[in-house]
Amino acid sequence: MPRPLSESTVLVTGASAGIGLSICRRLAPSKCGFVLAARSQDKLQQVATDLRQSGCEVLVIPTDVSQPNSIRDLARDSRQLSGRIDVLINNAGIECFADFDSLTEDAIQQTIATNLTGSILLTRHILPGMRAQKSGHIINMASTAGKHGPAFGAVYGATKAGLIAFTQSLRGELRGSGIEATAICPGFATDGGIYDDIVRMTGRRTPRHMGGTSAAAVAAAVENVIRKPRPEVILNFPWLRPVFVLREAFPAIGERLILAATRRFLRQASRPNRLN
Repeated sequence: MPRPLSESTVLVTGASAGIGLSICRRLAPSKCGFVLAARSQDKLQQVATDLRQSGCEVLVIPTDVSQPNSIRDLARDSRQLSGRIDVLINNAGIECFADFDSLTEDAIQQTIATNLTGSILLTRHILPGMRAQKSGHIINMASTAGKHGPAFGAVYGATKAGLIAFTQSLRGELRGSGIEATAICPGFATDGGIYDDIVRMTGRRTPRHMGGTSAAAVAAAVENVIRKPRPEVILNFPWLRPVFVLREAFPAIGERLILAATRRFLRQASRPNRLN
């Protein structure tokens, strides 16, 4: 049986801002314990102060999830809080929108390391403890970009598709073990997400027909799946799941619909990253 949230320890990567911060604030009233990971120690300490005022125990571990040694240290040190991790939220991520052939090798490798490899490696280090306690929940912050790769976001979409496939594989492997795995797939974030940079660059919000979600809605979905596990949650309005189903049945038609709604905006978002 999974532990109640009030008795659980939750490890959140990318906890210092955006969706990660919203998740922490959403879970704080449950009085769970937190392990907070992100690159900025100062920002993490600010989050920790707020959570402790809510009555939560908090451990701060500055971490760069693109670095394997940093991930190993996080996994080792995170057990200091309660000796166990009940919920792992792989949330850390960076955006990468540009013409694919303008990206440097370093940018490609950094995006993959941060968005995908880091989550896989951290899960690898945390999973044995979950097996020993016969319970746990791994939540991977994917994206609707992983359901259909966005134009001008080839590497970003590939990492998010990888997280979805990773989650599906874990679910098959861990069935019956008491350990759950869930992929959360937000659409364009209307607040507090990595798409804020895109909005600042273009001077425009995402088009209405493109849809979106909020950091608060993502945090609520995370709490819901901790309490009632699900394989996957798509968070977007207007709802995109029917479009994804249509694309699977009729790939050409589905692709045209998605590109009609997204390509112009994403092309504009990629311009600051293009080579002259």
